[in-house]
Amino acid sequence: MTNADMMQLLVDRYPALAPLRRELENLTETICNAYRQGGKVMIAGNGGSAADAEHIVGELMKGFCRRRPLNEESKAALAAADPVRGAHLGRVLQQGLPAIALTQHAALSTAFSNDCDPNAVFAQQVWGFGNKEDILIVISTSGNAENLLLAATAAHAKGMKVALLTGENGGKLADVCDFVLRAPAKETYQVQEYHLPIYHTLCLVVENTFFPE
Repeated sequence: MTNADMMQLLVDRYPALAPLRRELENLTETICNAYRQGGKVMIAGNGGSAADAEHIVGELMKGFCRRRPLNEESKAALAAADPVRGAHLGRVLQQGLPAIALTQHAALSTAFSNDCDPNAVFAQQVWGFGNKEDILIVISTSGNAENLLLAATAAHAKGMKVALLTGENGGKLADVCDFVLRAPAKETYQVQEYHLPIYHTLCLVVENTFFPE
């Protein structure tokens, strides 16, 4: 299945998402270019969107619909490090697409919240982890989460691109993000229901680009 087929399947299954196709195509190509340049993806959200952030990382960092076996050079390096354990790792490890959920790191988050500013926790991580080759994805059903607005500010200061998954209004974040994917709904749970097939398709296309059948 080609990348175009995957995009078309999304539209066929969820016709209401057809207006998002071009923006999603542009975002996936930008993410692929970031990976080609040695960049990574960072993702942040609150509540259910925090769970979505971790879900996306799970699809990118290991095989989603492809197993992604290591190449022979990587297997040899592991075996050279330890003939037994390295050989085992060569069989079980998969190639990952670097992604970080900023919703993790409890010690850092709680320390920064206590010492500095709870709303700037994601921004601190963007500032510490981020490089200009990276992409930040923020997920907000309202588009008005202040902690995500601060993270987007930090990302742009680093020269990064910022993508938003949001509801039909888009909120304040829609005005400051480079890519805006608006789910055609207002109710939080309905927006989140649309976000799942959107980011699944994103992960499918990115995976297919780097690990074709």
